[in-house]
Amino acid sequence: MAFSVLGVFLGLLLEVSTHGPTSIPRMSWKHQDVNLIEFSEEGIFNYSTLLLSEEKEVLYVGAREAIFELSMKNVSVKFFQVIWKVPENHMSMCILKGKSKETDCLNYIRVLQVLNDDSLYVCGTHAFQPLCDYLSLKDFKLLGQQEDGRGKCSFDPAQSFTTVMVDGELYSGTAYNFLGSEPIISRYSLSQSLLRTEYSTSWLNEPSFVFADVIREGKNSLDGEDDKIYYFFTEVSVEYEFFGKLLIPRIARVCKGDLGGQRTLQKKWTSFLKAKLVCSMPELNFVFNVVHDVFILKTPDWKDTVIYGVFTSQWGNVGLSAVCAYNMSSVEEVFSKGKYMQKATVEQSHTKWVRYNGITPSPRPGACINNNNRLQNINSSLHLPDKTLQFVKDHPLLEDPVLPIGNGPKLITKDVNYTQIAVERVQALDNNVYDVIFTGTDKGILHKSIVYDGVVHTIEEIQLLRNVEPIKTLLLSSQGFLYAGSDSGVVQSPTAFCDKYTSCEDCVLARDPYCAWATDSAACLNIFQAQDITQRNLIQSLNGDADKCPNVRGRSLEPYHQVVVKPGSSVELPCHVGSNLAQAVWTVNGSALTEASRFHLLGEAGLLIYSMAPRTKGGTSAGPWSGPGARTLPGWSPATP
Repeated sequence: MAFSVLGVFLGLLLEVSTHGPTSIPRMSWKHQDVNLIEFSEEGIFNYSTLLLSEEKEVLYVGAREAIFELSMKNVSVKFFQVIWKVPENHMSMCILKGKSKETDCLNYIRVLQVLNDDSLYVCGTHAFQPLCDYLSLKDFKLLGQQEDGRGKCSFDPAQSFTTVMVDGELYSGTAYNFLGSEPIISRYSLSQSLLRTEYSTSWLNEPSFVFADVIREGKNSLDGEDDKIYYFFTEVSVEYEFFGKLLIPRIARVCKGDLGGQRTLQKKWTSFLKAKLVCSMPELNFVFNVVHDVFILKTPDWKDTVIYGVFTSQWGNVGLSAVCAYNMSSVEEVFSKGKYMQKATVEQSHTKWVRYNGITPSPRPGACINNNNRLQNINSSLHLPDKTLQFVKDHPLLEDPVLPIGNGPKLITKDVNYTQIAVERVQALDNNVYDVIFTGTDKGILHKSIVYDGVVHTIEEIQLLRNVEPIKTLLLSSQGFLYAGSDSGVVQSPTAFCDKYTSCEDCVLARDPYCAWATDSAACLNIFQAQDITQRNLIQSLNGDADKCPNVRGRSLEPYHQVVVKPGSSVELPCHVGSNLAQAVWTVNGSALTEASRFHLLGEAGLLIYSMAPRTKGGTSAGPWSGPGARTLPGWSPATP
């Protein structure tokens, strides 16, 4: 039975890898080929915590035992730094507990959050004794007002966790103890007491937190709805029993105005609910069940907000990554109207939780306080009836899943492990709006993709990092920059490399909404940085139609290159097609070339000619096909004396 299941699984993987919205990057840029700016300091590592302040035009970087303030426009320019090391007695205690002096018992800065205009709230692992402090932005010094970091910052520098500061209150998802066995979602505030999750596997079961953020649903709300904080994580399933630990991606929600319960759920969330976050190919019954990162593309109306996530399968040898997107309105529908689940003992069944079909208490368990509640004199969670609170304590899991837009991934990649994602919404020259998806990999590579007419197109891949290592953080700036943090340093990259395209055809075939060909200057321009674009003749086509380019069809860019070969010798003729999507077709004296005894087509689109005969002369050229356009590249004219 086990072998038959394995055979079905492997066959399914083969089918998934050849179906779905896969995309090969059209262009590949090496690290040295593009204009990148780097920052690192000798002896300092783990630059994985980034905080961008566009108002101050600075990038704050949290590293191992150091915090930096860099120029947002040029990260190689360092304004300030502060060193925060672990005292010897704390390090000794960490070592006595069995941790490594070289890797564990140091201070990894993992929390950088804006508290107000004058200070940051910062936390570090501090040799497995997490500690927090306040960083003055006036002189860039720690104030020495140290606070216990438990529940705010992870103990283990390798452990996943997330934080977000909302109106001066710190919301965290991390582990509360040294062993990492007590997961917690909490809120810390100077004005309110600590609020946290119940210590129960029904609430959180070995979660790996990846992201948290606030959605301002209360802004201009007619029904007095509250703002909500959403958490994203992967946890071990409680609803299914598997031969191993089955992982499930989750989205959880708490209300900003939650004060806990009066008797039941004292100092605990009364609004905590969670649901399954689905990223799958239903036609193949294949699920991407590990979420690695999330980006929320916010809009003026929260209902139009889109959530993007990068996923893989827990079976690491699959080699597939996926990007799924979700409408915030669909998320709200699940949390406000979804059915609850309850524990159940079902003999000879893998299912351990089933739908709750009983009567649901009123007010709805897990809902935020709104105007309808206030009309019933329920002005805060402290006024909620015990029946509602006991229900949400026992039923934190919703049955209804959050389904992706289109019921499947926007993008699937093979042999690539995505680690980070950032998304920017841009308006192209056709006046349509496109979401540009930036994804970082575990090899230090950045992919840039768009979805056009329902089909994904990966514009390019860039080797952002010098070393082959994971991209641990991605941030986007409205100034046209992207920042990547890794163990070895910080890299700043433009969001587009329009100037790399030297012809109209290459510029248009890139299908990059940032780029357009300017006929007056014969250059590929970034339309978001160029001046007077409305008064210039610009060519852009996101479907890759280069027919508007002058003299496109059949044009040879340069005359034949002459090459002289000794009689009886062989010659290799290269063909640089300039695109990963191009297919080279060789012609000899105008006729298409096929494999013959004297000709051999090489893997990199080149041609090998064996044993040139005396007094041979002819023209050889290669033409690549890329999208809907085709053109002739500079050819070769091999000849013997």
